[in-house]
Amino acid sequence: MIKPGCSFKAWILFSLIFAAALRTQAQDVTLRGFVKDSATQTIITNASISIKGLRGGARSNNEGRFRIPTPQHAVTITVTSVGYNSKTLHLDSVPAEEIVFSLSRSFKALAEAKVVNKRQRYRNKGNPAVELIRQVIDHKDSNRMEAYTTATYQKYEKLVVSVDKVNGKIEKSGLLKPYHFLIENSDTTKLEGRRLSPVYLEETYSDNYYRKSPEKTKSIITGKRNVDYGELIDMKGISMYLNRLYQDFNVYDNNISVFTNLFLSPIAESAPTFYMYFIEDTTEVDNIKLIRLSFRPRNPNDLLFRGTMWITLDGRYAIQKLRLLVSKSINFNFVRGMNINQDFTRQPDGRYLLTKSDVLGDFGITKSGTGLYGERVVSFVNFKANMPLSDSLFKGPGTEILDSAESQPDSFWVNNRADTLTKYEGKVYANVDSLKRMKSFRRLVDWSTFLIAGYKQAGPVELGPASTFYSFNPVEGFRLRFGGRTTTHFSTRYYSEAYAAYGFKDQKWKYFVSGTYSLNNKSVYGFPQHYLRVSYQKETQIPGQQLQFVQEDNFLLSFKRGNNDKWIYNDNFRINYMHELRNHLSYAFGFRWWEQTPAGTISYVAKNGADTIRTITTTEVSGEIRWAPHEQFYIGKLYRVPIINKYPIIDFNVTQGIKNAFRGQYNYTNLDLNFYKRFYESVIGYTDVTLDFGYVVGKVPFPLLDIHHANQTYAYQLQSYNLMNFLEFVSDHYAAAYVDHYFNGFFFNKIPLLKKLKWREVIEGKILFGGVRDENNPLRNPELVKFPLTNGKTETFSLSNTPYIEAGFGIANIFKLIRVDFIKRFTYLDHPEIAQWGIRVRSKFDF
Repeated sequence: MIKPGCSFKAWILFSLIFAAALRTQAQDVTLRGFVKDSATQTIITNASISIKGLRGGARSNNEGRFRIPTPQHAVTITVTSVGYNSKTLHLDSVPAEEIVFSLSRSFKALAEAKVVNKRQRYRNKGNPAVELIRQVIDHKDSNRMEAYTTATYQKYEKLVVSVDKVNGKIEKSGLLKPYHFLIENSDTTKLEGRRLSPVYLEETYSDNYYRKSPEKTKSIITGKRNVDYGELIDMKGISMYLNRLYQDFNVYDNNISVFTNLFLSPIAESAPTFYMYFIEDTTEVDNIKLIRLSFRPRNPNDLLFRGTMWITLDGRYAIQKLRLLVSKSINFNFVRGMNINQDFTRQPDGRYLLTKSDVLGDFGITKSGTGLYGERVVSFVNFKANMPLSDSLFKGPGTEILDSAESQPDSFWVNNRADTLTKYEGKVYANVDSLKRMKSFRRLVDWSTFLIAGYKQAGPVELGPASTFYSFNPVEGFRLRFGGRTTTHFSTRYYSEAYAAYGFKDQKWKYFVSGTYSLNNKSVYGFPQHYLRVSYQKETQIPGQQLQFVQEDNFLLSFKRGNNDKWIYNDNFRINYMHELRNHLSYAFGFRWWEQTPAGTISYVAKNGADTIRTITTTEVSGEIRWAPHEQFYIGKLYRVPIINKYPIIDFNVTQGIKNAFRGQYNYTNLDLNFYKRFYESVIGYTDVTLDFGYVVGKVPFPLLDIHHANQTYAYQLQSYNLMNFLEFVSDHYAAAYVDHYFNGFFFNKIPLLKKLKWREVIEGKILFGGVRDENNPLRNPELVKFPLTNGKTETFSLSNTPYIEAGFGIANIFKLIRVDFIKRFTYLDHPEIAQWGIRVRSKFDF
């Protein structure tokens, strides 16, 4: 509000400002123009336009046009652009129509600009190298293959892994003596000072198609082969993991994934903020002038490249050649060196497209000594553009493998290899075939599998997993378990798994038996899954515990904090049908008969204690639909682990309880929707976000509500509340969010001591909203089963208007393997026996 004494002055001030604005508007007009290349007639974007005597200016947009306010009297206008001669035009008056500025190329200016003292203070402003890179950035879309309406090409891929610098003592030891023929096949000519013994080779040949509108891609793999060490080693999993490390990338994208880490491209929109650029030289190839531009990170500890690119000066500002390296000081595990070379070839229409990519990586636990050397060479041939493509070509999954792909004869590879094998690489197939027939090697792999995966081969079955042989808990006490499962030696269609366990405290047997029939004659642990499974299990369980990729009776998880006395005995009979489609849409249907018996301190008491319920029995049918575009897996012996990428995962489940069917006691509907997405943030890391929603329709006792996933172990669980007690919260409606951000050392890399340790920062937060309607709340409905008590105190609650919140920060990459999290709980601190803060540990192998 304006004070009374100031209203007149305010009005005068406002009038003066308004009058000045009208005066300026009356005197100024808008000059419109268009900037193009005088030789090629192509547009010039990001050109600088200035008017003599006036501050400010303008730049030409993506269409080469600009608009700039100017006085009505005579003006002198200058247009400049990197790589071109500037042009100045004097106008007696501003015309109403658009003015065209044609600029001629100037190679001399760029050649002279290379003489730069790199010790001088670096600045973006007025730097011709930065002006040049901005032109490259502005022309990215027009230089991509995706600029064409359609495109077709063939692609040959070769992936080789070699052992480098085998220790002399190990080489002469009796352990490796039978396998000397592998080490003796050594290439000493490929890299100076290296002795590379190839141990893995994979080749792929494919036909590839692209359509711009509607955008679709299709890859038909016509040839595929790799060395095979036998059924004891998961070759598909190894292939998937190696291709994940050496995945394709496009330098024209803002982010580039290399060895599972995300680097900011040197031509990303924000690249000039993080990189320094230097013009080194000019050259000429096929009558096209090129600028050799070097670049390096402003901070050598950030996940950024250093290297060189050759840029065309034909008005397209395309990359003709690229070399990428990384600094030895970046936070990169097990990578001793990396070298990426890419070559681009000029097409008939003048565009430059990638024709060869060579990615080399040197891996080792120590800075020197024995290590692995991996190289992936990709060649692109027979490129054709703007040809009509049938819609039927793009039907089905984006990648299709022909049935004949893995059985192509040698003649196919001789005729289609765009990059020939060296004589040392050519021996790998025969050497590995000889190796896998050796009994000593099979025995070595068998025991190694037992130590790593926990399974021991015994003819057509595997015994294990070893981590579950022994465990303990308050209900069962000391517990022994023994089990196993069939392998493909038994059948490729029928799979069976079983175990038996005995608790010495409760003196009860637990057991599990299942039979699975593969409907697509493929492993039920592979992709795509299509099977029918029938199982029966009698087992103990902690309500609300959810573990990621580990068995619940794993020995290490026997150690828990706080009270761990709330258990149930479960009897489950299940029938499950699963069908995964190659487009990564899957659906499942299920039937479950479930009988719960309370154990430990839990008892099912209703009607204010007047009625004790021995068991709760339900009969359910369920349906699930899941969509995970471009999802990949690493398939291990014990589980199938998804390889996270940038695409979302959406999962919707509906479960219907049926009263009076097979002694089912309740009618209810349980709905659950889960959304997961990883967001990449370039140099500051990435964020994992999970959203979870649930709703229970119907009147049910608390064991059938959503019991929120708690964690009382000392291991950090991603999808559980790590400071929530078991069975602490139940809901019949809820919404939850889990957020974890990984900085990948962005801050620690700038602190001298922490930089040497190569630690990485993580922050996390979890929030849960929910509640229980009166019809399902035993505090308001005495007919329902009461919440369990411990020492006369209620330890199970429904959420109020206040959400449950916990958050913390972690230090990851300790000893390149361990993550330690410090977590704080912020709400419901008055609940009994809860931990307000805690330290949790998690292990993860990552680069």
